[in-house]
Amino acid sequence: MSSKKQTRIDTRFADLQEAGRPALVTFVTAGDPDLDTSLEILKSLPEAGADLIELGMPFSDPMADGPAIQLAGQRALESGQTMAKTLGMVREFRKGDNDTPIILMGYYNPIYIYGNERFLEEAANAGVDGLIIVDLPPEADEELCIPAMEYGINFIRLAAPTTDEKRLPRVLQNTSGFVYYVSITGITGAAAPDPALVGASVARIKSATSLPVAVGFGVKTAEQARAIGEVANGVVVGSALVTAIAKSLDGEGKATGETVDAVTGLVRQLAQGVHQVSHLPAA
Repeated sequence: MSSKKQTRIDTRFADLQEAGRPALVTFVTAGDPDLDTSLEILKSLPEAGADLIELGMPFSDPMADGPAIQLAGQRALESGQTMAKTLGMVREFRKGDNDTPIILMGYYNPIYIYGNERFLEEAANAGVDGLIIVDLPPEADEELCIPAMEYGINFIRLAAPTTDEKRLPRVLQNTSGFVYYVSITGITGAAAPDPALVGASVARIKSATSLPVAVGFGVKTAEQARAIGEVANGVVVGSALVTAIAKSLDGEGKATGETVDAVTGLVRQLAQGVHQVSHLPAA
């Protein structure tokens, strides 16, 4: 199987381009705060307004993540989340939704420990559409990126404000699905991005690739989502959602009757923001 075959990610972005609005890309950590609640959240995201879903693979040393996502990973690991359970969540999700793209996001170590070939085979069979592995540079494409392409899984690369003109072509070389532009240098959940600066950076990236560009890091509100959606093909929200989960938990860190609604309520607000966008950057 080759990644040249159209994936769910390709289809979703093409449909949204035709509709004239950006994608809302939501991130939650698999197994946070527990497997059952996390699966319920995952299943509820599309109806709430998520166009694509990033599902975090918990890892004990998430160096690029801010406190909110670090704590989400800790909660997941403490509740017994494993790679096998994360892939199982995708399989369960696919029983009721065969259209919404799911991207597994995280670090290479848990995949390496699981076994690359085993991981890719099971991920493809489960219905995973893409991977974002934040600590695998383009120089290591033979390790996971190229094999993922053979399984029809998009390998989505991060670009940042520090990605200069010399580096950008290398970053884009084997990227597929979309480019994830990290709008702020630093960890996740940092300050809100500046739409004007983001717009200039998105234009620079799009001059070098025909892929959609989704922008993340720092988006927390519907207004911010709308502003970023005016200059990008997609808006990624993660820290705000895992913070909503954290705030809904009881004194022992367990899920409550408000946990799922806390996430879906915020996703609905964010979706209203991106739905107000009436034009997109050129494809």
